[in-house]
Amino acid sequence: MKLIVMSDSHGDLETIQAIRNRETDADAFFHCGDSELAGDEEILHGMEIVQGNCDGNAAFPESVLADAGSQKVLMVHGHQHGVKGSLMQLKYAAEQVDADIVLFGHSHLYGAELQDGVLYVNPGSTLLPRDGRFATYAVIEQDDSLKVTFRSPDTGEAVEKVIFTTT
Repeated sequence: MKLIVMSDSHGDLETIQAIRNRETDADAFFHCGDSELAGDEEILHGMEIVQGNCDGNAAFPESVLADAGSQKVLMVHGHQHGVKGSLMQLKYAAEQVDADIVLFGHSHLYGAELQDGVLYVNPGSTLLPRDGRFATYAVIEQDDSLKVTFRSPDTGEAVEKVIFTTT
């Protein structure tokens, strides 16, 4: 399984296209909101996407529940779940739907955590990173381990990799 996750691209079509062109072997693409694009934008076709606080009237759903292989993925933007303070509200939401992976954005800070068997991933921002971090998107891969690689949207080079053992 290979999932591509991006967020907070704020109208930047070129970067989304570059990521899609580079990650052609992905099983699924996810955008955690604040794309600031219209819902009928061609670049978004075939991509799961949620409404962010800057998306205006795009009419994306507030959350998405999707199957990715044997994994159940819950995606939200995060502004309605207090993600800048803690993951507690997301944890409750994940428990309600029995999610294996939770994707969210909003803070523009990348990171991955495994809590009680649930993977939480914020891909960061493809355009406007905060706190001196790099612009990033996330690649989630699962085989005998669970790997999350945060990559540069410009070059595809790894910025950071996190590996969780799943035994």
